[in-house]
Amino acid sequence: MSDGTGGLRRAISGRMLIVFIVGDILGAGIYALPGKLSGYVGGAIWLPFAIGFVIAGLTAGSYAELVGKYPRAAGAALYTHRAFGKPFLTFLVAFAVMMSGIASASAAAIAFGGDYLARLVEFPQLLAAFGFLAIVTTINFIGISESIKVNFVFTMIELGGLVIVIVVGVIAISSGKGDVSRTMDLPADGALLGILGATALGFYALIGFEDSVNLAEECEQPSRTFPVALFVGIGLTGVIYIVIAVITATLVAPAQLGGDAPLLAVVQAGSASFPLELFAVIALFAICNTALINMIMASRLLYGMANERIVPKAFARIHPGRKTPIVAIAFTVAIAAALIVFGRNVKDLANTTTLLLLLVFAVVNISVLVLREKPVDHHHFRTPTLAPVLGAIATLILASPLSGREPKIYLIAGILIGIGALLWGINRLITGKPVTELDPENLIK
Repeated sequence: MSDGTGGLRRAISGRMLIVFIVGDILGAGIYALPGKLSGYVGGAIWLPFAIGFVIAGLTAGSYAELVGKYPRAAGAALYTHRAFGKPFLTFLVAFAVMMSGIASASAAAIAFGGDYLARLVEFPQLLAAFGFLAIVTTINFIGISESIKVNFVFTMIELGGLVIVIVVGVIAISSGKGDVSRTMDLPADGALLGILGATALGFYALIGFEDSVNLAEECEQPSRTFPVALFVGIGLTGVIYIVIAVITATLVAPAQLGGDAPLLAVVQAGSASFPLELFAVIALFAICNTALINMIMASRLLYGMANERIVPKAFARIHPGRKTPIVAIAFTVAIAAALIVFGRNVKDLANTTTLLLLLVFAVVNISVLVLREKPVDHHHFRTPTLAPVLGAIATLILASPLSGREPKIYLIAGILIGIGALLWGINRLITGKPVTELDPENLIK
């Protein structure tokens, strides 16, 4: 809806933005990853989350400054374009964001077919993952209005699940259950590399705050409200995750957390009377919500690129009845299905997601420094210079082989970005000339 000046209606308050940010970060990661992290850091599961949130906070400072300077709905692609003016680089950043969403949805699909579903029914994991993807795709196809309503309901359910874990855990620990000392147990050998690897993987559970920049045009006084909402949202989510990580390690020994349903084990250890089937259903809704958000974002981003004529125009085709980007949806689903088949592993696909986004975050942190040379004529938040410097270094370290990622993760990420380069080349052949101008603000519309 227009505000009468040609822009979007500014109807999102600071409180509403905080709720959106918290809801966007919460999701499949915290429901599926604590067991994977324990393989790196033993009982100190809270530590990689704490470090990850500090790094996320540094990068959030860059986003807060840039959204204040350029309160437009385009995020990393806009900032890259403003900083470097290279359409191909802008495209690669946008495509990396899109592919990270698809990889995240694929990880969620595999997690859906894991131990949470097994608590309810025995079903082949691969078939369950494809069935899950079909459900998410159907919701996405039906329409954006319906998708957003489903997203809100799912967010409330997944938040309720985390509240259950906290309440059950606090009551159990208060009554003497568990061993709090486990939260400080780190492997005797390779603790530093273990923390680094766990932080790189655990970052999957922290992503989502960057999506909030796409609401900049609809926020009330974004230059003032956005930074506060962003930091408060990240802080609240950080507290929730660290509390859950401490409860998890206290109530369940690391050796028993290796499956895909760690929080189910926590509830089981904390309360013998709580219906585990109910919690499994809640977890499945949370996992579904993560995939839905990511597939909506990915399909709309590809649609926006097609409208900008930087990928073949066919991807901009709209279904006449549902008014949804049918070809873009089909393409992103095909990539997700391929990742499910060849990935087959929540850990690997989560690592691929974080690798792509960490590289994007590094570009954003560098962009904010470059754009200091291009001041604007209105007041905005300015993050301390040291923050983006440390943010860029930290994200590049987490994206590097020092994190312990297997070479295949870099191969998968390279193939995904290579698909983008191929589409760019095909479009150049079709149109007969390279794109010299690009409006990244249209990529997500």
